[in-house]
Amino acid sequence: MSTDSPLPTATTPDAESTRDTRTGETTFADLQLPAPLQAAVDDLGFTTPSPIQARAIPELLAGRDITGVAQTGTGKTAAFAIPLLAALDPAADVRGGHVQALVLAPTRELALQVSDAVESFTTHLPGVRVTSVYGGSPYGPQQRALRDGVHVVVGTPGRVMDHLERGTLSLDGVKFLVLDEADEMLRMGFAEDVETIFGQAPAQRQVALFSATMPPAIRRVAETHLTDPVAIAVSRQSSTTSTVEQTYAVVPYRHKVGSLGRVLATSDADATIVFTRTRKDAEEVGAALVERGVSAATISGDVAQKEREKIVERLRSGALDVLVATDVAARGLDVDRIGLVVNFDLPREAEAYVHRIGRTGRAGRTGRALSFVTPHERGKLKHIERTIRTQLTEAEIPSPRDVSEHRARRLLDAVGTRVAAGRLDLYTEMLRAHATATAPDDTQDSENPASPTERESDVLQVAAALLALAVGDDGPGQRAAQDEHERERAEARGGRTRETHRAERGERDGDRTGRHPRADRRPEDRSRERGIRRPAQGTRYRISVGHTHGAQPRGIVGALTHEGGLSGSDIGKIDIFGNFSLVDIIRPLDDSDMSRIGKAHVAGKALRIAVDKGAPERRGGPRAERRPAHAH
Repeated sequence: MSTDSPLPTATTPDAESTRDTRTGETTFADLQLPAPLQAAVDDLGFTTPSPIQARAIPELLAGRDITGVAQTGTGKTAAFAIPLLAALDPAADVRGGHVQALVLAPTRELALQVSDAVESFTTHLPGVRVTSVYGGSPYGPQQRALRDGVHVVVGTPGRVMDHLERGTLSLDGVKFLVLDEADEMLRMGFAEDVETIFGQAPAQRQVALFSATMPPAIRRVAETHLTDPVAIAVSRQSSTTSTVEQTYAVVPYRHKVGSLGRVLATSDADATIVFTRTRKDAEEVGAALVERGVSAATISGDVAQKEREKIVERLRSGALDVLVATDVAARGLDVDRIGLVVNFDLPREAEAYVHRIGRTGRAGRTGRALSFVTPHERGKLKHIERTIRTQLTEAEIPSPRDVSEHRARRLLDAVGTRVAAGRLDLYTEMLRAHATATAPDDTQDSENPASPTERESDVLQVAAALLALAVGDDGPGQRAAQDEHERERAEARGGRTRETHRAERGERDGDRTGRHPRADRRPEDRSRERGIRRPAQGTRYRISVGHTHGAQPRGIVGALTHEGGLSGSDIGKIDIFGNFSLVDIIRPLDDSDMSRIGKAHVAGKALRIAVDKGAPERRGGPRAERRPAHAH
């Protein structure tokens, strides 16, 4: 899920969220912030709070619990960061992990972003320290930071649980607890961890729950853990900008990178943003584009702020043409050059779709948005269309022939300018010499000179060959690529191969576990590109959680992918027994993988993974949950 800007913005295109100080309406100065926080806001140059900030900050400053529902881009992070810091006691002893505030976020990217945002408001709060803890990162630096003392921890539920079990984090002194992106957190299987964390926090604490939606599961959390909360909701954007041409193309998973390359090769947009669902996908798609010679860069939550600023400036200046990004990393991105947005993966929420395509069609310009839809995602596309009240137009993915034609036309369009520039003597002489040297013997016979038509044909052949070479068409290979494109089109239109059918069946089965396997699948696995097929089941591993611990397949999958670093396509069959479970993992695991997975948590218990030795009996009986090995 995409997230919102961490800082209050001085201006915004939404009339509802823009307040003119000259009219006497609310400004940050009117919110009566503590002096150090008002000074930080002033330093950042912000004056006008967004609607969620204007309504949430006073309630939180007054000590009330709140539930905040607002779409992405509304400034939710600042809405809780400022009151959270106001509640701290900077002089208190926080050494040994005795933190005063805890923010739970569903992903490491969001945890990093929120941590940076909270810290940006501490410039006039000397001694107040903020840190982030999340899976997939060494424990040492996190443990040292907690031992030395921090006031605010921003973390993912699994890693927070781990620090609680290790005794490196204590919630005894927590005054302020935030659940950010609550719907996403529950959807990712963190419900049990959230319950445990709330249970270890003091009964007397202030809670802010923020979510893009408010389904029944989130309402139950609010009813259980919040005290007489104030409900705040900001209307979501229900329509998209009229300056964006919205299209979609049906593209099977394994053809996405190739299709993207041809879309970019035939696009006349000044700059393009490609959105992926996960950080890993963004890195792999960006690398694949660079390998194809595309001027591309990648940003995700792991990219340092200074490096992110450099990349965005390159995009803004024209030194970079394509940016591959996750929703979290692209928030607040405002570059007028962006003429095309490609949704490499459909977003999970319609609100995220609106936020993505809003990156183009700015400053009075027109833009285009193209979404890749796999054959079985048509239902998700219809949901987005109903939400935004707009029907997307189906588009064809350009073929290799289209790419060659597009490049050739651009070269031909430049011919007139080049002729007018002059200095072509060298090249005309070389062509004349080439034509003479390669002319058939009969055309050099003075008694039987070549006819004008034959000479014109020879010139056209040379020019055509030069044009083909200039656009990268070396002949027979291009024909093979065109044939492959025709097969891709047939597959996209319903001609499913056995591999496609197996992959789609596996994804549907995965959905029944409550996970989103498409978020974890690599967009174009290198082994798939080379035709390599992995073993059907891989290696069977034993993990030390089972029925008695409350383990469920989706929780196991969530721990393996989000904390263990695996992708959804790495995980095969899962059998759950009384005190343990068996999991088929397709790719080989090294010592680093085993260590990282072993420290992941399900239902508050470390997995402690080991290769299964084939015990003679399985007490408790397996609750077999099939997560099929995806065809590669």
